[in-house]
Amino acid sequence: MNFTELLRHVGIFGGAVIVSLALLSVFSVGMIIEKHRRFSSTFRESVKFKPEFKKFLHGGDVQNLVEAGRLHPNSYVAQVVSAGIVEYDGVAQSGGDPTASLELVTSALRDSISETLIQLKSSLGFLATVGSTAPFVGLFGTVVGIINAFRSIAATGSGGMSVVSGGIAEALVSTALGIFVAIPAVVAFNHFTGKLETFHVEMNRASSQLVNRLFKIPELKGLELDEMDEVKASKVKKEGPAYATR
Repeated sequence: MNFTELLRHVGIFGGAVIVSLALLSVFSVGMIIEKHRRFSSTFRESVKFKPEFKKFLHGGDVQNLVEAGRLHPNSYVAQVVSAGIVEYDGVAQSGGDPTASLELVTSALRDSISETLIQLKSSLGFLATVGSTAPFVGLFGTVVGIINAFRSIAATGSGGMSVVSGGIAEALVSTALGIFVAIPAVVAFNHFTGKLETFHVEMNRASSQLVNRLFKIPELKGLELDEMDEVKASKVKKEGPAYATR
């Protein structure tokens, strides 16, 4: 008995299970293709954006970095860096102390990382659901098929192939289709989850590098030296009269 003959002997309930699994398979494959294209696009744009970001870290112009971020809006690194630059520039233009804006910039970077991850994680829950439930849906169809096979045996009093073929067809097709749907969904989910972990690490690294670059201000070191000189001078003034009284 070939696959076509098996399908002919499938009952109404078994056919509903098979159709459901087939639809899950179609949606799952479409989701995998869409996520693959999305991840590939954001990775390529991030690779193109990173050289400009490295130039900025080594003393490059911030305007060139902003322009590069506009040219690569889908880059996960560019989204995080642009959020930090916008927050820092907003505080500077409002007349606030750039150094005091460290907490605001850090918060903006964390929010941008979270939003970017949410966008990248969209629809991955569907793949996880398909991968975990499809085998059980197939197993459900298998159980129903076996039940139908035994009911046919009980009704006819014999166990020939013509009697149990419908139930066996439901059982075999449902089991095979459930596994067929689940395997690609599970593999794709694990693959994309690993990619997301890599993206998360790169975004955290970029945010740390940006904060270090923005808040390493040379003028602060000069101010600290001036303050130390003023403290020393005040000590000398206080100690001067004491020596004079001796």
